[in-house]
Amino acid sequence: MAKIYSKDLKNFLRKQTSARIWNAVKVVLSYHFTKWMGRPFVWGMPMTLSIEPTTACNLRCPECPSGLRSFSRPTGNLKSDFFRQTVDEVANKLMYLIFYFQGEPYINPQFLDMVKYASDKGIYTITSTNGHFLNAENARKTIESGLDRLIISIDGTTQEVYEQYRKEGKLEVVLQGARNVVEWKRKLRSSTPHIIFQYLVVRPNEHQIEEARILAEEIGVDELKLKSAQVYDYENGNPLIPTIEAYARYQEEPNGSWRVKNKLLNHCWKLWHASVITWDGLVVPCCFDKDATHRLGDLKKGTFKEQWYGAPYMEFRKTLLRGRDQIDICTNCTEGCDVHLKVSDV
Repeated sequence: MAKIYSKDLKNFLRKQTSARIWNAVKVVLSYHFTKWMGRPFVWGMPMTLSIEPTTACNLRCPECPSGLRSFSRPTGNLKSDFFRQTVDEVANKLMYLIFYFQGEPYINPQFLDMVKYASDKGIYTITSTNGHFLNAENARKTIESGLDRLIISIDGTTQEVYEQYRKEGKLEVVLQGARNVVEWKRKLRSSTPHIIFQYLVVRPNEHQIEEARILAEEIGVDELKLKSAQVYDYENGNPLIPTIEAYARYQEEPNGSWRVKNKLLNHCWKLWHASVITWDGLVVPCCFDKDATHRLGDLKKGTFKEQWYGAPYMEFRKTLLRGRDQIDICTNCTEGCDVHLKVSDV
């Protein structure tokens, strides 16, 4: 399977221009200089951007604000003209663009048009989906959009296990969607997207990991990725925390309480190389700020560059360097976490 990874890597590398590489060098240097000096230096634009196509979702997963319908922020769909304006500004710096934050991207009817717009600018593009909208037509359009990486969530190999987390989901619909994409890749003789089955390891499905690998191989996807699950109420334990320690973000203390397996170091790579934009243009620090409580900018009030170098962003970086334990979204974060997840090719 090294050949498959090689194809994906070559596809990624061929999209990197001298401007993108130089920007990445500046970002890396400024991050390490920041750690050395203990105060924030920001010398480049983010290497990666996550943009939210929508907050809507068809499922009701128990640890997801979209699934729980629990957002306090406004919900809606990203508008294509607003998206193009943002991408035009940052395209020559981005190494890759993630079409995902909250919600199910394919619910936005303009989603694949946006992917094609970014792809036509030579940006490596990624999305994550629950797989319920990959009918034959959308599978074909996905290939034609130029999407580089497609992550499909598959959290069980039987309906009974799958639906314990993916509430109201239909496993067979997801599997058929994956088959549709694999088939259209073959029909169109396309090497993209690199298809990943993402398996969120929780206690109800941990016994089916090997079955998931076999299933992925049978369907013809390129990779099975095992991911640890974030849960919100973990201090007294949680029935979703895996019993297999290697796949858990949390560990039990001698007194029976639970804590994040995290050293909580006072620095964060995310704040230098990445950023997240909500469907309505709010700029937030990372994917852990699901409800956009830390609003570091608003693209309705200025350019992304102005927000990236603006006072709120810089103050947030300063606060982080003083103590990540003082920032709510950082306390349940995997930055610096000792969890090592197995990534399998198939």
